[in-house]
Amino acid sequence: MDNKNEFKPYIPADKIVPEFTVTSALIGCLLAIVFGAANAYLGLLVGMTISASIPAAVISMGIIRVILRRDSILENNLVQTIGSAGESLAAGAIFTLPALFLWAGEGKIEYPSLLTIFFIALFGGLLGVCFMVPLRQALIVEEHGTLPFPEGTACAEVLLAGEEGGSKAGSVFTGLGIAAVYKFIADGLKLFPSEIGYAFKSYAGSQIGIQVLPSLAGVGFICGPKISSYMLAGGTLSWFVLMPAIALFGGDATIYPGTDPISTILATDGPSGLWTNYIKYIGAGAVAAGGVISLIKTFPLIVRTFKQAMASMSKKHAQKNALRTQQDLPMSFLLVIILAIVILIWLIPTFPVNPVGSLIIVIFGFFFASVSSRMVGLIGSSNNPVSGMAIATLIIATLLLKVTGTDGTTGMVGAIAIGGVICIIAAIAGDTSQDLKTGFIVGATPKKQQLGEMLGVVVSAAAVGFVLYLLNEAWGYGTEQLPAAQATMMKMLVEGIMNAELPWALIFIGVFIAVMAEILKVPVMPFAVGMYLPFSLSAGIMAGGVVRFIVEKIKGTDEEKKERSDRGVLFTSGLIAGEGIMGIVLAVLAVLEVDSVIQLPFQLPQLGSLIIFILLLFFLYTRCMKKDKK
Repeated sequence: MDNKNEFKPYIPADKIVPEFTVTSALIGCLLAIVFGAANAYLGLLVGMTISASIPAAVISMGIIRVILRRDSILENNLVQTIGSAGESLAAGAIFTLPALFLWAGEGKIEYPSLLTIFFIALFGGLLGVCFMVPLRQALIVEEHGTLPFPEGTACAEVLLAGEEGGSKAGSVFTGLGIAAVYKFIADGLKLFPSEIGYAFKSYAGSQIGIQVLPSLAGVGFICGPKISSYMLAGGTLSWFVLMPAIALFGGDATIYPGTDPISTILATDGPSGLWTNYIKYIGAGAVAAGGVISLIKTFPLIVRTFKQAMASMSKKHAQKNALRTQQDLPMSFLLVIILAIVILIWLIPTFPVNPVGSLIIVIFGFFFASVSSRMVGLIGSSNNPVSGMAIATLIIATLLLKVTGTDGTTGMVGAIAIGGVICIIAAIAGDTSQDLKTGFIVGATPKKQQLGEMLGVVVSAAAVGFVLYLLNEAWGYGTEQLPAAQATMMKMLVEGIMNAELPWALIFIGVFIAVMAEILKVPVMPFAVGMYLPFSLSAGIMAGGVVRFIVEKIKGTDEEKKERSDRGVLFTSGLIAGEGIMGIVLAVLAVLEVDSVIQLPFQLPQLGSLIIFILLLFFLYTRCMKKDKK
């Protein structure tokens, strides 16, 4: 393309400015831990994670420009590069690793050690960065103008609008503070219930409700009304069609895998009992089918990406004296890291594989890193089918381990460990490509960004184990507080393949619902996740989507509408981070058993919860409509 030859980065290649400094490394590492913990909590709660690049960039500008009075766009860029690594690594880890805690809770295995979690996260993260480096030339440089890289480009725009950094950072911090206080009052002091609902007696099996939490409104606003509505549609199908049908036709019969008659489950646990016993399997089938469908649809992209990767790698050897903005980490350095990880995966007992199996993990990893890097270039990180890739890997890994004689709990733990590595590889590769796109636009040094990404991975890998242990100790996975949708599904898949115990009828109902959604051109993954999650979660997300819809429908120029949405995205990013951080604080209080001491002796009725949530949504609307001071 001609336009790539004409492209000039904001900081010219021949200009040297501060970039990888002690300040940028320290702030980046801190944000990697904060956003990693917040995203882990959010992902376990709602089954979705958000990109932390933009909020990390504006917080960085708030600190570096406003507080430290330093003026370096490349320092800010490196902070968001390191910071966003924590969010992506957490996203990959929470889709798989809680399965190990679920088995430990059932007494099948011992709880995973912090060292085990660290190795799985570290290997996946480092491989994700290493595999993305040779793809940079093909995807970032040669396809500039073709692949949009939505979050990477948006993050570059935020950095380039640096003089607005103070007000933008203020918006993120305001959202963070409001959400933290809101969460503490709702779930710490218990002043009002954070979930309200009503079960219909005359329509047995159905229940309407909404979780009135800031993070859900934030996810809905960022995803937009379309994705939110697909999730709500999935929830509607589960809670107002499938569950009433089970209640109607089940009656006093006992249907596998439930151990009690349907009428008894309804009388004891209400509609949520049907969700626990049946809908989780149907939703798991739909999510698994959605992952496979997304892989099949992207197969032509996979082939093309591999060709471009190989071509760009051969070109790189001729670029020994490359410009500063074209310098990548040397292939020899990357190959040493990859080879060391292959050997360690073979030697560490958590991964029950021989040297060939270890090599297969790495080959699979490169395969999915290529897919992930190109997918985020086309549709953004939020829509990257990471869990779909992990499902495909898990099924293949479990079958291979079973065929080669590694079965039982050893095989199941091994499959989750392998799936965890691949999942994190895909998440980190996608994040690295978005960050390198941002760097390409602002004129960063690629190899410094790649080293920054690795630093973020190491710090986050060390922290994620503590976060997973804390959340499990406080509430446990697979509970109403932390449904851990993807991890529970991965656990069921591995168990089903290893022990031939899956309720295949329910799984196939989900599979064919997903196929039907694909035929109707409904995006399968958000629809399937909506089917799996409690309806109240999808309703809370839809509330944020409705605000985004209203904000974008009100009259104004395209530029004004975009500014409104951007203000909302920054504020809601703060809401999500604030609630995630307070969720971690409340988890600490729950573990220390002081959470009950701070609870108030009274609670507002459900109507009070609804009014407070509507006020929060109205405040979000006013933040979007309020113009920034120039």
